[in-house]
Amino acid sequence: MQTSFTLQQLADPRIEEADAILRKCVHCGFCLATCPTYVELGNELDSPRGRIYLIKDMLEAEKPATAEVALHIDRCLSCFSCMTTCPSGVDYMHLLDQGRRHIEETYRRPWHDRALRAVLAHVMPYPARMRAALVTARYGRPLAPLLARMGRPFDRLAMMLRLAPKRLPAKIQASETGHAFPAHGARKGRVALLTGCAQSVLDPGINAATIRLLTRLGIEVVLPKGEGCCGGLVHHMGQDEKALPMARNNIDAWLREIDGEGLDAILVTTSGCGTTIKDYAHLLKGEPTYREKAERVSALALDISEYLARLDLPAPRRRTGLKVAYHAACSLQHGQKVVKEPRTLLAEAGFEVLGIPEGHLCCGSAGTYNILEPEIAARLRDRKTANIESVAPEVVATGNIGCITQIGSAMEIPVLHTVELLDWAHGGPPPEAFAGHALEPTRSKAASSSERPLRVS
Repeated sequence: MQTSFTLQQLADPRIEEADAILRKCVHCGFCLATCPTYVELGNELDSPRGRIYLIKDMLEAEKPATAEVALHIDRCLSCFSCMTTCPSGVDYMHLLDQGRRHIEETYRRPWHDRALRAVLAHVMPYPARMRAALVTARYGRPLAPLLARMGRPFDRLAMMLRLAPKRLPAKIQASETGHAFPAHGARKGRVALLTGCAQSVLDPGINAATIRLLTRLGIEVVLPKGEGCCGGLVHHMGQDEKALPMARNNIDAWLREIDGEGLDAILVTTSGCGTTIKDYAHLLKGEPTYREKAERVSALALDISEYLARLDLPAPRRRTGLKVAYHAACSLQHGQKVVKEPRTLLAEAGFEVLGIPEGHLCCGSAGTYNILEPEIAARLRDRKTANIESVAPEVVATGNIGCITQIGSAMEIPVLHTVELLDWAHGGPPPEAFAGHALEPTRSKAASSSERPLRVS
């Protein structure tokens, strides 16, 4: 793609980067067939190629974003399926970041849009606020159908209420920083585990299962004191003035462990967060104080499935033959290029792993997308659940809390994290998602102390 940035513009590192990205695009259109919004809406401007043109036009002309530009950029899920498809290696992710940042800097959104985004940025990255909001939302759930019929902006409130769980799990140690969990037997490794924000409230059992599994394997697990939200939620809304301090805070927390007793890896069980943390080196490359620190952290960041695939896992304690539909979260398969590991781990643990038709397409969760764009998100969710049900699984596994919440809101089939199944197969307790479902075979022996779930601290 030809560009016409001036030399003065190219002196700006951000524009220089955008120019290099744009010049790689050859207009081939391969991205259209794998873009969820283009597949659903059929509008060129709701495709990666269309958005690239919109961003190019804004940056070259140095003009403010318009309502139309904001509409089409906002509709992007950040699934990055287009990057998997692109034969030219266009770095759409970082170009999109620039487009979103430009919109936030130059466009004044309608008041209700500004208000909703402010609430999301003020609540979701903070577990205590998130828990309070979800408790309150339970009382508003009966209003969801009425709000949905009222259209924007009320349909967004309706989606928030529908996504809120009917029951919140109790707090456990795995949802609070400042804890260490020693390895069982001789220590074979030491890792930090991201506690996270939304996941620590919605399903702390995911990290609890991770800790049980790792410690049984001889890995010490620490939850570094002071670590918090990765910054991904606000970064994807173009609010880097909020995202970058969160990244710096986590880097400092993890470096205290790295420079102390040392870490083999920084593990992430929410793939959306993992994509962001692995990108810290890029996000902070313009900051001399943090550039090298960010590089150290990004180099250690791994999805839990990547780390488990590197370990010598013993034979599973139970082989159920349970039929598991594996939903590959976009942030894992497209953002991090982690594709084989989760499927292989599940198969080796004795599960029958089923492929899902259109597995490359997003479920519509995408961080805050299912709240900000509820209509498109619902269409993608229904498309995804129909594809899952077509293979008749007994359970659905995935690697991202957003996908679990999104898909689980429209299915009776249990939806849970891959690591919960792996923990169960290797001697842990049955996942809580199994409650009410006849999925667990009779256990041959009582649970040992290492198999019992982590309790409320």
